[in-house]
Amino acid sequence: MDNRDELRAFLTSRRARLTPQAVGLPDFGGRRRVPGLRREEVALLAGMSVEYYKRLERGNATGFSDVVLDGIARALRLDEAEHRHLFDLARTANDGDRPRARRPIARTTQVRPTVQQTIDAMSTVPVFVQNGRLDAVATNALGRALFSEMFTHPQTTVNAARYVFLDPRAQTFYRHWEADARQIVAILRAEAGRSPYDTALSGLVGELSTRNDLFRRLWGAHDVKEHRTGLKIVHHPVVGDLDLTFESMEPASNPGLTLLAFSAAPGSPSHEGLQLLANWVATETTSPGPTAAESSV
Repeated sequence: MDNRDELRAFLTSRRARLTPQAVGLPDFGGRRRVPGLRREEVALLAGMSVEYYKRLERGNATGFSDVVLDGIARALRLDEAEHRHLFDLARTANDGDRPRARRPIARTTQVRPTVQQTIDAMSTVPVFVQNGRLDAVATNALGRALFSEMFTHPQTTVNAARYVFLDPRAQTFYRHWEADARQIVAILRAEAGRSPYDTALSGLVGELSTRNDLFRRLWGAHDVKEHRTGLKIVHHPVVGDLDLTFESMEPASNPGLTLLAFSAAPGSPSHEGLQLLANWVATETTSPGPTAAESSV
């Protein structure tokens, strides 16, 4: 990925979604060649010269301080995830082909044994551990049962994005499939900003862009999102509809991984469905997983 092009495209996409009225500027009419704000208007809102802002939008972030980037983020009405993404892109925009400027990539493919032991003990809560590329690194038995369809195909790496965009069953499993698909792409976009030299991520993006038209369109939108908390609305093939909240956390002993724990409100149909799924898991003779060997790169 060319980081300068990524920075240019991201800034262009963010100003394209704003209108002068939305940011409190007068609109003197006339036809605009491009949608949204002009560069001059962004520079005015950020309190800088037009040429200075244009230089950043060309991908040249040399000399741009955190204070200046904060001003641009405010001018473009960036949310927290977008703000952080701007900083990530600016940090790497001038790396070019200089190997020493490249940040090392954490290729975490398994959890520590104590982490696996902990999530295995969480027998009533589905747990799914993933890396920034959305590879499945570990689950407990209930987590694997919840996302059972993701693990049915023999493949080197179980990946949530591949499942969502390449497995037709995902459109039945995720009851709001398109919203989940958009979220998946936005999470990968944020990871690409943090780890622009991750060749496995670049390969994944290339594969999905080639094989799925929707992914390609969503990737071009440059939306970013962080996976912290939210709602997963699914239809499980064994227990039916489940409305699950999730919380994410990063294990201190495994930086770069995200642990997702799913739950349902006590007494709700979804809570009863999770209990039924846990009982079903307990009676199954298949082994729990995935182990590190099953899900590692």
